[in-house]
Amino acid sequence: MPSTPAKASPRSLSGLLPFLRPYRGRIGLAMLFLVLAAMATLVFPVALRSLIDGGLAAQDKGTALMALREHFVELFAVAVGLGFFSAARFYMVSWLGERVTADLRNAVYGHVLEQSPEFFESTQTGEVLSRLTTDTTLVQTVVGSSLSMGLRNAVMGVGALGMLVWTNPYVMTQVLGILVIVVLPSVWFGRRVRRLSRASQDRIADSSAIAAEVLNAIPVVQSYTAESREASRFEASTSEAFGTAVRRSRARALLIAFIIIATSAALLWGLYQGTQAVMAGRITAGHLGETVVYVIILAGAAAVLGEVYGDLLRAAGATERLMELLDSRSPVASPANPLTPQAAHGGSAIAIENLTFHYPSRPATPALKDFSLSVAPGETVALVGPSGAGKSTVFQLLLRFYDPLQGRILLDGVATNALALHDLRQRIGIVPQDAVVFSSSAMENIRYGKPGASDEEVMAAAKAAFAHDFIEALPEGYGTFLGERGVRLSGGQRQRIAIARAMLKNPPLLLLDEATSALDAESERMVQAALESAMRDRTTLVIAHRLATVQKADRIVVLDHGRIVEQGTHHSLVAANGVYARLAALQFME
Repeated sequence: MPSTPAKASPRSLSGLLPFLRPYRGRIGLAMLFLVLAAMATLVFPVALRSLIDGGLAAQDKGTALMALREHFVELFAVAVGLGFFSAARFYMVSWLGERVTADLRNAVYGHVLEQSPEFFESTQTGEVLSRLTTDTTLVQTVVGSSLSMGLRNAVMGVGALGMLVWTNPYVMTQVLGILVIVVLPSVWFGRRVRRLSRASQDRIADSSAIAAEVLNAIPVVQSYTAESREASRFEASTSEAFGTAVRRSRARALLIAFIIIATSAALLWGLYQGTQAVMAGRITAGHLGETVVYVIILAGAAAVLGEVYGDLLRAAGATERLMELLDSRSPVASPANPLTPQAAHGGSAIAIENLTFHYPSRPATPALKDFSLSVAPGETVALVGPSGAGKSTVFQLLLRFYDPLQGRILLDGVATNALALHDLRQRIGIVPQDAVVFSSSAMENIRYGKPGASDEEVMAAAKAAFAHDFIEALPEGYGTFLGERGVRLSGGQRQRIAIARAMLKNPPLLLLDEATSALDAESERMVQAALESAMRDRTTLVIAHRLATVQKADRIVVLDHGRIVEQGTHHSLVAANGVYARLAALQFME
């Protein structure tokens, strides 16, 4: 997914509203405590004025002492209220930040899992991971801290400004005019900070994408002694990210400095006017003290709001990136009113009619063209042909990872695009050429094919795939952790785990994509026998480059450049002396 120029502002944070809406009650409590904490802060100068004018100014020492005690008790009560309300606000907004971030991560991750392979042709895995981690962390900072701080300081700033206007209307009217002038350059700075924030997040995502790609190919990197080259490539990417971050920080620092200096200048002018009023006798010393504290509150609020605004701009860029993921729509989706598939007895029937398909990344080259094929229930059909002939494409279209440009696929008499994706894929089991093993135990890896299966069913599938003996020999048997991508297993062992997983699922249609390619001769013989047993009472499509593995298929279909050029049994195709005969001659001569 290519990055697009950012055009939004902090309004981009409105994309978080659906995630905040379920917690309206907690948000209301947080706002209540926020307002109460702000009010407690604003009451403090009033209590201070009473202390100065009512306590310190009293002539009688006894009366002054009693008055001081009362005023200090009032100040302490304000402090207690401020502490309680601030703590409650902090807890509420922190809870909201953690909860909303978790919900956002879950939503983005779940949405990405539903995307078709077309999405991953243009979006790197590392970029998705960066958005799930770095971007959501920025959102957490805003929802769980910055936004609350900003609202609290906005309330205090407005309240302090109101009190200053009420007590010194003429002076603060001048200050207000100056503050309006301050706002305009701040907006310009803010837009630049937001653009740089978005660019910074994109550069971080680029670094994450490089790291994810290389770490998933460590054996290849090390075998080509490319460690230093890859480290240099990553260093160049992080240097670019650092440079962008420095420019963002410089712009944000200038924004903060401008806001603080300009606001302080305006407020110091107001303070100077206040001191002149005391000297002229127009206001009391307590009134001046109250004004000083309100000036400090207003200046502090302006400074904090400057920093919070920077956080909001960064989070706005992060939110834009997350919303881009959530707004992406897979071209492959379940129909609004899916049909119910018929029960398949003895395997599924397949009918592929006049299919033409181009991969989105290769629109000028057809992967399949005018392709038609019928497979009867229980039939075993082998797809053979040179690399790029379209064999794997047939599997991907059967699983509806893509939709064809024209033509249709019927499974048990129902078009695959009329079935819910879950129903369609539940009827299909696949053993890929590159067996996938997850970072969990052997038991859970096989059970992935049928989550509700009992331990006995898992072991039965393992025995059928000739995986039971080597699993039992592992340190903890079926409970042994297999490592990331199954690094503790050999290629043949990973393949047998994948076969056991498909056999446990027990689907009416089985797709075998070079299912025995990683096995030695002895293991291949055992697994081939297991697969032949698994093929009974179900339809099976087999992709094989090693023709010795498909000689017993009911029918062999030969593909070349996306078309069927021959089909028949092994003996009839050899006798025809066509493409298959040439492939067979090359292999069996070896």
